[in-house]
Amino acid sequence: MDVFDVPANRQKGWYLSLMAPNTKGPTFAWLDPSRLYCNPQALADCVKDLLSPFDSDTIDLVAAIDAMGFILGASVASTLGKGFLAIRKAGHLCVATQSQNYTDYTGREKTMEVRVDVLKPGVRVLLVDQWIETGGTMKAAIQLVERLGATVVGVAAVAIENTEGGHWIKENYKFSHCIPEELQGQIDQKYLNSFKSFDQ
Repeated sequence: MDVFDVPANRQKGWYLSLMAPNTKGPTFAWLDPSRLYCNPQALADCVKDLLSPFDSDTIDLVAAIDAMGFILGASVASTLGKGFLAIRKAGHLCVATQSQNYTDYTGREKTMEVRVDVLKPGVRVLLVDQWIETGGTMKAAIQLVERLGATVVGVAAVAIENTEGGHWIKENYKFSHCIPEELQGQIDQKYLNSFKSFDQ
């Protein structure tokens, strides 16, 4: 599918076929979800699908994870008319922060941090990231938000893989993702059938 194509019948997840396969080898993620953001209708529909389960929830703030989560999180915040909080990789914020160590999807040990002057008891936060593979990064973000006393309303991502960490998130928090049930197996096997017809 061309990056700017829009089908007449836009069912949930239609835009997933816009995602590009990895062409650079095993040190990179297995696909590039950000290609769908280049299509304005795809981005709008993705955000709509992510927010649908939270229609009846009170959300005060959207927080998203450095770096690719910022794109989706800012779009979600704008759609809701809410503020946006960046959860950063360590060393980038010039104000007082709370930090949390974690292991990312590549197995590398990292640290993330968040400013301490926004999150407080009573603030209800929707956490957003582009993709949840092992769940380690999102779990660290949840720990940061809760340590500062705020409430995690839910977790939203383009996909949540059925890993141990993905199951933990689904079992402990309200969540949303854009993957139709019939595509979850392809996501978990890290190969989409749409890759076969992908035109680079």
